[in-house]
Amino acid sequence: MPFIIWQLARESKAGRRGTFVLFFVPAFGMLGFIAKSIIQKILGL
Repeated sequence: MPFIIWQLARESKAGRRGTFVLFFVPAFGMLGFIAKSIIQKILGL
């Protein structure tokens, strides 16, 4: 997946800030998904 994002950023000429955003948003979503799973196990839901 990082290779796909890197290629997308390069082809769209996203720049440094755009590339950071392209990598940060999916990583943040993945972190939220993991946190949700951990919280559900802790609370026993």
